[in-house]
Amino acid sequence: MYREMIKPCHKKMYQFVRKKAPDVKVGLHCCGAIHSLIPDLIDAGVQVLNPVQISARGMDPQMLKREFGKELVFWGGGADMQGFVNDTSDAEKIYEHVRELLDIFAPDGGYIFAPVHNILDNIGSDKVLAIYRAALDYREEHRKSS
Repeated sequence: MYREMIKPCHKKMYQFVRKKAPDVKVGLHCCGAIHSLIPDLIDAGVQVLNPVQISARGMDPQMLKREFGKELVFWGGGADMQGFVNDTSDAEKIYEHVRELLDIFAPDGGYIFAPVHNILDNIGSDKVLAIYRAALDYREEHRKSS
């Protein structure tokens, strides 16, 4: 249905934007298991995907980066808020979870750090701090090496 009914409209809109404003990046909000549609989204003109719902079927971070990392900017996927962060009580494990995801998504650019979803109301401040401490530490370590 996407390819037949929606993609032609997307392609017309996105190509118009890219032609009229070449410095503007076309982004699409796209939750869920969209792996099979990503090539069509790229063909239509999408340049940024948000969020990257890494817990959804077929949305493995390593596979996404390997298959589409040269063509897309991934916005999100930095912490699995609904799953890992919600289910884990150890802030250090959350820190490592975020660092692993940064090691996958951040190299060679094309990544905007953000959690997968909004921070849920039951996520404690220690978990939030672990997420952003990991991102800040990662940035600082990689700033020094570049």
